[in-house]
Amino acid sequence: MDIKDINAVYFIGAGGIGMSAIARYFLSKGVVVAGYDKTPTPLTHQLEKEGMLIHYEENIDEIPHVCKSPEKCLVVYTPAIPADHKELVFFREHNFNIRKRAQVLGALTRTHKGLCVAGTHGKTTTSTICAHILHQSHIDCNAFLGGISKNYGTNYILSKSDYVVIEADEFDRSFHWLRPWISVITSTDPDHLDIYGSKEAYLDSFRHYSTLIQPGGALIIRKGLEMQEELQDGVTRYEYSRDEGDFHAENIVIANGEITFDFISPIECVKGVKLGQPIPINIENSVGAMAMAQLAGCTAEELKYGIMSYGGVDRRFDFKIKTPRLVFLSDYAHHPQEIYQSAKSIRELYRDKKITAIFQPHLYTRTRDFYRDFANSLSLLDEVVLCDIYPAREEPIPGITSRLIYDNLKEGVGKVMIAKEEVLDYVKNNDFEVLVVLGAGDLDNYVPQITKILLERA
Repeated sequence: MDIKDINAVYFIGAGGIGMSAIARYFLSKGVVVAGYDKTPTPLTHQLEKEGMLIHYEENIDEIPHVCKSPEKCLVVYTPAIPADHKELVFFREHNFNIRKRAQVLGALTRTHKGLCVAGTHGKTTTSTICAHILHQSHIDCNAFLGGISKNYGTNYILSKSDYVVIEADEFDRSFHWLRPWISVITSTDPDHLDIYGSKEAYLDSFRHYSTLIQPGGALIIRKGLEMQEELQDGVTRYEYSRDEGDFHAENIVIANGEITFDFISPIECVKGVKLGQPIPINIENSVGAMAMAQLAGCTAEELKYGIMSYGGVDRRFDFKIKTPRLVFLSDYAHHPQEIYQSAKSIRELYRDKKITAIFQPHLYTRTRDFYRDFANSLSLLDEVVLCDIYPAREEPIPGITSRLIYDNLKEGVGKVMIAKEEVLDYVKNNDFEVLVVLGAGDLDNYVPQITKILLERA
């Protein structure tokens, strides 16, 4: 099906952050955009305001009439949708053109120069930084991001540029549909073992992804990763990290709430780079983003300005309160390595403060596979408040609860277990110096109320 022949696009799982970016792309093309999602959220309400037709009941009768023509409607779904979903079954039985989100993105990497960021963690921030650098440069870009850019208030950037920045999602091997021109790989710490089955299969999936980079392009891989890439002839390989590699940072200064460094590059070094979002982990994320933007043609001044003016991503080290007496932030970190990096950065910024985390584990399988690693990462903090596991797409697994993490926290770490519904009362009745809400579940829905409670006490 050619895009020009489409009258409508229907999304099953419309409110996912990645799905909504594609929905916005089609809204910009002037076609009818509709869809289903299980739960109304601020994002789905915003999409409705932008013109998308969304319903929240799994019901074929709710599908708009214009979306019931197989010849004129493209159906896009997320892998998290179960195979027996009534609407998905309907579209399959009536021979609709049904595509995964990643397949649609993959088509765009065949018509544009795809700048793709893959990795277990760090990919949303790195891709958003790169998109911002490019968008404010002479090159410009389209972008499909995995989070809401604070610079633009959206997860989608539309332009006439030949470049498209895409967050490459390894879940369900979705990134195998992409054909990158340049790719950054940030990390390959095993995840989604309910899908992959083993660490070896997970790493092999990244190896296969590396084979998809187009000749004439480049791989920018974080130094020290366990995966073994396999590149086509004509693809250039670079390494990066915070402290070493072809691209890295030198002369790092963290002081007075600011971070500056020199960007070291085989193309052109850039001195005196200042982070617009001064978080230690963003040094490495910025190095990877700058490397890709530089290979795409950005100048030294454009790189420097882009990093300085970068405002961050919602739920990625997202400061809600930042005063000398109290700091409160929300962070999407939900994998042990992500939590380790977040905790390390928070500790680096607030060495002499008591740091408390409220953590909602995400998925029973992830908790089962990594509960000891979660406990080790969380033990970098002073106090941990554990909520029940957010199930997402999963059914409960007997014996798998947040208690597994609780019982393995290191001695000396303050710890408590509470129900999600008790979080607001807990915040009201306790004092904090640095408080962070961690996880990819629905606990973030409480963040506005937590912010209000804390500000009223300030």
